[in-house]
Amino acid sequence: MNDTNPKATALKAMIQAATLAPSSHNTQPWLFRLKESSVELLADRTRALPVNDPDDRELTLSCGCALYNLRVAAAAAGWQTTVEPFPDPADADLLAQVRLRPAAATRAEAAMHDAIAARRTYRERFADTPIDPIASQALVDAAPAEGATLSLLDTEDRRAAAAALVVEGDALQWANQSWRRELAAWMHPRRRGDGLVLPALAIPVAQLVVRTFDMGNGVAAKDRQLADESPLLAVLSTVGDTPGDWLAAGQALQHVLLEGVYRGLQASYLNQPVQIATLRPRLQQLTGRPGWAQVLLRLGNPSKTLPAAPRRPMGDVIATA
Repeated sequence: MNDTNPKATALKAMIQAATLAPSSHNTQPWLFRLKESSVELLADRTRALPVNDPDDRELTLSCGCALYNLRVAAAAAGWQTTVEPFPDPADADLLAQVRLRPAAATRAEAAMHDAIAARRTYRERFADTPIDPIASQALVDAAPAEGATLSLLDTEDRRAAAAALVVEGDALQWANQSWRRELAAWMHPRRRGDGLVLPALAIPVAQLVVRTFDMGNGVAAKDRQLADESPLLAVLSTVGDTPGDWLAAGQALQHVLLEGVYRGLQASYLNQPVQIATLRPRLQQLTGRPGWAQVLLRLGNPSKTLPAAPRRPMGDVIATA
């Protein structure tokens, strides 16, 4: 599509918004292909995490987050979207085709457009402020619209059990040398535009330490504190556990995250119990519902403003036809 075409310019602005979605290790595992009246979302499996995410579940979920951002940006720009998941059974990398047609920007997603740029993965301690029950309910209500369920862990017993699973997951992951090597490989300077950002001079030492030492106990203690002090813990789950469910879970996650930002909240993840196969059913049991846990979220009011994570250049995420 011609770059001077106003429609192409509008589509690229939507893609720019889509790329602000969260992803595991900030891998940004998505590609977009522009058509005359549609955008195709593809998985970029060169950015997969074979140890942390052997089935590409989180990769697909991350792409689902980008897909929801694309829908929001389209609605804000006056386009109605029709999403066809997995339109070509012979192409597993083609996750969705998003058809667009002009329409008045009346969709609910349009109201959250500004939240896309304001969202952060907030790994800091939250302010000691309870979450308004109306805001909590809005988060719960957002997930079913995308085919998922958000269950609040709203008793001390369930919160403590979730924190214990996080600690157990930390121990198992850090004991795995292959997992530590993969983590170290994604420690990048900000100028790279992806990965877990560290100062350039600190990266060689940090990578050596992570690859060499099992720091599971120290990380687990910090994560337990984060879980214990978080105003809200919640499990996002789906009925099934197929790529279609993962894509839906990603859209639901991003809907929840943007709804939270709209209400002054930020979030981060304690996904160790989801990433360890033996712990995942135990996390789902805490919800009291059948299904498959996809994400363990911590949410609260931020105590400070964080910089945005870096993003890959647009030229790197737009695939040629």
